[in-house]
Parts: sequence; C-alpha cells; structure tokens
Amino acid sequence: MAQKGVELDRESFSCSICLDLLKDPVTIPCGHSYCMKCIQSFWGEEDEEKIHSCPQCRQTFTARPVLVKSTMLAALMEELKRSGLQAAPADHCYAGAEDVACHDTVSAAAERTERQRELEESRQIIQQRIQDAEKDVKLLEQEVKNIHVSADQTVEDCEKTFSQLIRLLQERSRDVEQQVRSQQQTEVSRVRELQEKLEQEIAELKRTDGQLEQLSHTEDHTEFLLSFPSLSALSESTHSSSFHTAPLRYFEDVTAAVSEARDKLQDILSETWTNISLRVTEVDVLLSQPEPTTRAAFFRYSRELTLDPNTAHKQLLLSKENRKVTLMKNEQPYSEHPDRFTGFYQVLSRESLTGRCHWEVEMRGDVCVAVASKNISRGGDWTESCFGNNDKSWALYYSNNSYRFDHNKVETPVSGPPSSRVGVFLDHTAGILSFYSVSETMTLLHRVQTTFTQPLLAGVWCYCWLPSEASAELMKLK
Repeated sequence: MAQKGVELDRESFSCSICLDLLKDPVTIPCGHSYCMKCIQSFWGEEDEEKIHSCPQCRQTFTARPVLVKSTMLAALMEELKRSGLQAAPADHCYAGAEDVACHDTVSAAAERTERQRELEESRQIIQQRIQDAEKDVKLLEQEVKNIHVSADQTVEDCEKTFSQLIRLLQERSRDVEQQVRSQQQTEVSRVRELQEKLEQEIAELKRTDGQLEQLSHTEDHTEFLLSFPSLSALSESTHSSSFHTAPLRYFEDVTAAVSEARDKLQDILSETWTNISLRVTEVDVLLSQPEPTTRAAFFRYSRELTLDPNTAHKQLLLSKENRKVTLMKNEQPYSEHPDRFTGFYQVLSRESLTGRCHWEVEMRGDVCVAVASKNISRGGDWTESCFGNNDKSWALYYSNNSYRFDHNKVETPVSGPPSSRVGVFLDHTAGILSFYSVSETMTLLHRVQTTFTQPLLAGVWCYCWLPSEASAELMKLK
C-alpha cells in the first residue's frame, strides 16, 4: 500500500512532458504544472506563434503566459526527494506516457463533442437563413411579376388618357376651324354684298355721267333747262368715305386666344409632369427602404422649394426668389386670391411633395414649420386653417429654444438640441414624416407614421407678435 501511495505521489508531481519529477516547477494559467525547461521547449524558444496551448487540457492562450518558478512546488519536490521518491521504473514511465496519451484522447473527444454541437447550431442557423432567403427570392419573383403587370397596365391606361386628350384637342381644333370658316363665309358675304352695291352704284353713276355729257352738248337751251333738273338729282351714295379695308390678319384675336390656351396647357403639363416623373422614379420595388441616417444621405432627396405668393397672408413679405418670408407690420400689395390665408400669417410652397423629399428651413424668432394638404382651409377659425390644429396639417413649433409638435389639435412636447435650422424628411408613399434639429449632425426631434392620401405642400407660419422679428427661409441644399 505504501508503494502504491508513493506511485500516486510520483504521478501527481511528475512533468507530463518529460515524465520525470518536476524540476524548477512552473504553473500556467490553466492550473497544470511543468518543468520550466520542458514547457519552454514545448512552446518554442522564440515567441513566434500567437496562440499557445496546455499540453494536457489543450486550453489556449492568445498571449504567451509568463513563466514564474513555483517556490512552493520546488520546496515540496525537495522534500519528496529526501523521502525516497526517485525516478520512476521504466514500466511506470510507459504507463505515464500512456496516461498522457489517454488524457489527450479524452480531451480531444470532449472538445470534438463541444465543437460538434457548435457545428450543428451553425448549420441550423445557416439552413434557417437559406429558407428565409429562398422565401425572399420567391417574394421578389412575385414582385417582378407585379411590376410588369402594373407597368403594362399603367402604360395602357396612360395611352388611353393621352389618346383621349389628343382627341379632345383635335375636336377643339375642328371646332375652332368650323367657327373660323363660318365667320369667314359671313364676312365674305357681307363684303360681297357691299361690293355688289358699289358696282351697281358705279354703273348708275356712269350712265348718269353719260347722259350729262350728252346734255352738255345740246344746243337747244329750252331742252337743256328742262332735262338738267332730272339728270342732276343724284341718289344717295352707298359708298362711305370712312370705309377702310381690314388689316391683313382678320382673326388675330382667335390666334392669340388659342396661343394663350396652349401656354396655359403647357404650364399645367409642366407642373403635372414633375409629379408624374417623381412618382415614376420613386416607385418602391421593395416593401420598404431604410430611412437616411446621415446628412449626405438626406441630400439625395433634397428638394428646392419656393413659396407661393398667392397663398401668403398679406402681412408676409416674400424675398430671395420667394424662398424667404418675413412678418411685416403693414400689408403687402397682394391681389385678391382664393388661395390666400386670411386668418393667420401662413404661406404654402408652390411645389407639391410626393415620393421622398427633404428640405431645411432657417428660422428667426417664433416660427412654425409645417406640412399641409392642398385643401386646407385658407380662412375660418384656428381649427380650420391654423397649422397643426386640424387633420390636414402637421406642424413643428419653435419658440425660445424649445419645440412642440401639433396635429389635429393635439400638442406634443418635443425634446432635442435647439437649433435655428430644422430639417424635414417626407416619405409620402411610406407615410413617414420626420423633423430634425440640424447642426453638424442631424438629431431626430419627432417622427410621424401615418397614411397620406393626397399630395402635400410645405408650410411656414411666422407667429411672432413683433413684426420683422420672425422670418424663415427655405434653404438651397448642395
């Protein structure tokens, strides 16, 4: 039994590399001990490898552990030597080597089991991603089919609409031609009638002139005196000395009217075509697109907006090519217009907002930056026309370095870094409206998720009580 105890002690205090008792023992972070020279030789003289492992448990170390002599183990080894624990028999050495090999095999098997489990988990994740990707591929294939169907239907519908428009223009052209030709016949008949009367008058005058000439050669005084009164009595002339020929172009007013109609139609088509182009180029192929996160990304959707003078309250002065609005003390000489705000110092943009749009407003004083439907009331009480106090407008108010968001008479306090510049991002299709504080970066102040059923307009309200203390400018973004 004593011998067995000695062998156990030897196994406990032997180096698993040289299989001899520990010499200058050192203990590495995993807890196993080795001869200093053995472990140094095992890891290599030079620290060329980045990863080092324990010869027994295979635990790895990204940094080579610092080897420090274990004084306690060294003292214990000296005591064991004095107690008669010497070199192990050859068969014991073999047994020790076999134990190390067995231990290595067990450790490798355990590590394989753990890695096998991780492998299966990785395969499950990969297979799930494959299934998800395959579903997305099918969805995209269906999306492609839907795009083709929608595009074909849109082209067909637009062709019908343009054909109807062409037919309408052709009908109007024929109507104008018929009216001109009818008036042409009327005027020609009038002129012909006058011409015939003049020709008859000329013939009568020539006949009378011939008779007078013949009478002038009559030698009989009695006959001359009797005939002269009847011949000298001339009928009233149908020819007016004030009669003048008409100018070369008889229907200039018609041409001018048609040209005016053409110009108006071109203006309508130009404005409408912008909206059509935006809607075509911003068709969402995928279900959703990520919102911009950087200012450069926002600039991709920047819109240069101008303010519509026909909507401006009469105490608002527009300047800088209708991009800046300032509240004035006196009314401006604006003409009357049904689109003009009469109750509040508000103004709307000329351009409609569809698809994805971004614009920025530089503010001074108490200013409200808003988005509103075209059919928002221009007069009435505050619930009808005031930005943010109805279901047709969304408004961010800025006053005394603080913000507030209003919609449909609901006020929401907004926190964020104060800035004289506010950025607005609109994704009309996705129903997203976001307001940002703009400085070196863009900080989200408030975000709305809703459904927009019609094109929108940008709006500004200068609600400072002191005239000329409130202004706002729609900035040109580069």
